[in-house]
Amino acid sequence: MAIQHLEPVGYWHYAHSYVRGNWRNEAESSSMLLAKSCHDIDWIRYILGQRCVQVSSFGSLTHFKQSQKPAAAGDVMRCLDCAYEPECPYSAKRFYLDRLHQGKHSWPLNVITPVFTEAAVLQALAEGPYGRCVYECDNDVVDHQVVNLLYENGATASFTMTGLSEYADRKTVIFGTRGELRGDLSKLVHYDFLSQETTVIDTVPPDVPPGGHWDGDVNTLKSFMMAVGTGDTSYILSGAEETLETHLTVFAAEESRREGRTVTVTLDAG
Repeated sequence: MAIQHLEPVGYWHYAHSYVRGNWRNEAESSSMLLAKSCHDIDWIRYILGQRCVQVSSFGSLTHFKQSQKPAAAGDVMRCLDCAYEPECPYSAKRFYLDRLHQGKHSWPLNVITPVFTEAAVLQALAEGPYGRCVYECDNDVVDHQVVNLLYENGATASFTMTGLSEYADRKTVIFGTRGELRGDLSKLVHYDFLSQETTVIDTVPPDVPPGGHWDGDVNTLKSFMMAVGTGDTSYILSGAEETLETHLTVFAAEESRREGRTVTVTLDAG
């Protein structure tokens, strides 16, 4: 009857993608909720199997802006020039050079440079957007947001996105009529009201490193290709109509956040 869903984006992921990176500015990309969390809203809808009818939302950009810049950082614009850099948790110098020295050349390091040498990384930080001070960027998307959702059958859900967190798995609690289910990307914990027993289920196959988005990318494409190839639509568990519906829910949530009111979700895309 109710779901709590948390997306802890992670302080360094948020700084990389949503302060310095491609999704930092709504006019150039989209709202934070659409860019990062529309599939969370989609997933909640899939689990409940119901259409969202009303939504309210709150959130803002509170930290990653000039007014929050530490005084010790002065007026410098880049981490490489900053005396406060060793004390700053958002240091681009530390973040990208550490990954270089650890041999971690995939995302996010490969976003800032295709050449994995210290000289190339330092040049990217000196000249490119990823070396900028997080308090001196042109970002305007929210760094935290909550969304409350009401569904057709009376079920409710609350979703929280925060960029001020440890980089961690999404966390979900589903409250049912006969039990409770807690989960992340490694395990599910089920509590049965009748037996009062707890069951733990490991959801990560042993010795199988996940691909993009924990294999979500490749499996989505596989399911689509199987549906097209066989004509069997059962391969598509959540299709285009549901995706449109949940995008409209996201738009309604943004309307609520900006206007400070509860918004009725309609299926009128126009």
